Parts: sequence; structure tokens; C-alpha cells
Amino acid sequence: MRVKVLSRNPDDYVRETKFDLQRVPRNYDPALHPFEVPREYTRALNATKLERVFAKPFVSSLDGHRDGVNCMAKHPKSLSTVLSGACDGEVKIWNLTKRQCIRTIQAHEGFVRGMCARFCGTSFFTVGDDKTVKQWKMEGPAHGEEEEPIHTILGKTVYTGIDHHWKEAVFATCGHQVDIWDEQRTSPMCSLTWGFDSISSVKFNPIETYLLGSCASDRNIVLYDMRKSTPLKKVILNMRTNTLCWNPMEAFVFTAANEDYNLYTFDMRFLESPVTVHMDHVSAVLDVDYSPTGKEFVSASFDKSVRIFPVGKGHSREVYHTKRMQHVITVKWTSDNKYILCGSDEMNIRLWKANASEKLGVLAPREKAAMNYNQKLKEKFQYHPQIRRIAQHRHLPKSIFCQIKEQRIMREARRRKELNRRKHSKPGSVPLVSERKKHIVAVVK
Repeated sequence: MRVKVLSRNPDDYVRETKFDLQRVPRNYDPALHPFEVPREYTRALNATKLERVFAKPFVSSLDGHRDGVNCMAKHPKSLSTVLSGACDGEVKIWNLTKRQCIRTIQAHEGFVRGMCARFCGTSFFTVGDDKTVKQWKMEGPAHGEEEEPIHTILGKTVYTGIDHHWKEAVFATCGHQVDIWDEQRTSPMCSLTWGFDSISSVKFNPIETYLLGSCASDRNIVLYDMRKSTPLKKVILNMRTNTLCWNPMEAFVFTAANEDYNLYTFDMRFLESPVTVHMDHVSAVLDVDYSPTGKEFVSASFDKSVRIFPVGKGHSREVYHTKRMQHVITVKWTSDNKYILCGSDEMNIRLWKANASEKLGVLAPREKAAMNYNQKLKEKFQYHPQIRRIAQHRHLPKSIFCQIKEQRIMREARRRKELNRRKHSKPGSVPLVSERKKHIVAVVK
């Protein structure tokens, strides 16, 4: 007679010390787990609900300006340093870890129209309504020294924007025209113009560093090549573009913030139609900035809200607002991909989490594992109606909610009118125009 004896290795289930976790054997045979999917669905639903419960994005408010915050700049080397310029000509340098102002400069008379930091982080540039370009040291003056700029360039017209080259001692200003300056000279190396209206914004491409993009008041987005003394091409939209931002990971892609409440992501090689039209704001979009990963961007609007858009999607994944926040004029995404800064009319800079429900501070390994597991579950069941509804729902201020409703009715009416015109016209006389091509007037090369 043969007897089978169960034999187990104690190493498989005995703890080495009493502080270790109990080892639980698990058989992964799917036949033994008939209710795996319903169980995972319940976990995904709970994870989605908890994500909305813990969504508290507001971190801090930096107050100290005596007028509306008009522009901001990031320090290229220090994550905790941020610069801001106000409408009374005052520039402040902030320490984000201490959440306090470390230096204040009375830089200009009138508005500070634009500012940018040098690529090495030793100095920064400001332009203002007093027709000057000033370069300042990033470090404060020594004891007994006066606060004075390193260089001052006197211009003939008001400069409305400035941006520094990512690798060389060259910067660009815009106003009546786009001027390319060498830091050592008081006159521009070259001046680029195409059209007669004032230019509101100029930005260097972070990858192809000799490329520039600018937005003009005559509804143009113009692209320039610094190696040539002529513009490359321009695209004319239905309404004016306030600013643009290049994708830091894709050399040819940029996003433009427009007056018609939309944002347009273009590929500069195919300007005939935008890659994506991002619609959600209910008033003019005033500023846009990309995350360092290049997968998302943040936009600031006149409708008193900040929205985060995935690059390839037409609608925002997140909207931030507070009762006190007024028209948001400028916005920046920090270089560590963790936070968003926005400056608004009522003299405050607000610090938000880029991921609203993210837990700040050091995470234990088990917390990290649980977060990753929940994230995968949410991705797996993201299209289930109940989970999708909970994940997408956002409370909005009444003004924004009513305007969204009104715009939806207007959009439906326009669509219905177009369908009726097509139905009662000769076949082919009313062509089908896609949403992406509706907003483009012309492309000039």
C-alpha cells in the first residue's frame, strides 16, 4: 500500500521575523477565480470614487503683488525659483519651498509685458511699457549695493514679449516687429516682419532652437528661421491668437491659445489644418504652457479658470477654479511635472497640483504598489459608463456652467442650420467642412 504524504517547505509560508508580512499563496489559474472581473470592477469603481474624494488640487497662494500678475518665468536650473512681473512694473522672485518672496525689484514704469530667464540661470530679462529691455542678476545685490540692471536697452517702440534662446547668448523681442538681439550689443542683429500689426508673443523652439513662432494682432501665427533673415510661413485664423507654446518633446508641434475660446495644436509642416482643436473654455484663452513630458498642456483663460488638456484630446481632463480667482492671465507648468502656477488679475499667484488627487510627500512601498494597482484598474475599466461618469464629473461655477450650456445650444443650432441648407441645396453646392478646417482662413508660404 502506497501513501501520499503532503510535504511543504516552511520557507514558503513561515515569516523570518514577526515584523514581516504574512506570505499568502495564490494560484493564478483562471478556472479557480470565476468572479475575478466583477471583483476588479468593484475595486476600480471604489478607486475612482476615492480619487474624486481626495481631489484637492489647491496647494498654496503667493500674495505680495500690489497689482495684477501679468507674466511669469521659470528658473531653468532651480525647481523652487519662480519669477513674476506685475502691471505696476514690479518684479518678484519667489521661493516655492518656503512659499515666500525673496526679492522685489521695481523694474519698469507701467506694465511688465514679458520676462524670461537666461538658459544658464545667472540672469533674467524683462520688457515693459517704458520701451526698455533690462537684464538683471538672478542673485540679489550685496550689502550696501543698489538694485540696478546689468544692461538696459532703450527701444523706439513698446516691447510686448521676450524669449531667450535655449543654448546661445541670443534673445528675441516682439512689438512692432520681431527683433533678434545679441546680449553684447545694443542694436538688434536682425529684424523680422511680415504684416503691419503689432506682435503679442514670440517663442523659441526648445528642440530646433533656431526656429521661432510669433502671434500678431492681425490673426496671424508666423514662423521664422533665425538662420535666414526672412519668415518661413504663416497661418491666418478666424480670430486673434494671444500666445503659443512649443511642445518640448516634439520639434514641429506647437499649441496656440486663441480668442475664439479654443486652443489649436498644429504641426508646422502641415499648417492647412490643426492636428487637434481643444474646446472647453467659455472665454478667450490668454496663456498656454506645456508639461515637461510633452503629453499635456495647461491653459489660462479670461473665464477665471485653468484647464489641463491631454495633447491628443479635444476636451480637458481637469479644471481648476476658486471663488476669489479672477481672469487668469499667465500660467506655467513646473519643470518637475508636479505643479502648476497661475497668475491672475487679483494680484495672486496660485500653486496647484498637476494631478489633483496625488498624495504629496514620501510614499511607502505598499502605498506606491496600491496606487499603481488602482491606476491600472481605472485604465482597464475607464470606458464603463458608471466609472466614466464619476471620473469626468466636475463641479463648475454657475457662470461657466450656464455659458457651456448656452454654447452647446448655439453649436447645435449652427449644425442643424447647415444640415438643412445642405438638404435643400443642389448636391455639392454646400460642401462638408470639418471642425478642424473651419477656423483656418489661409496658409501663406
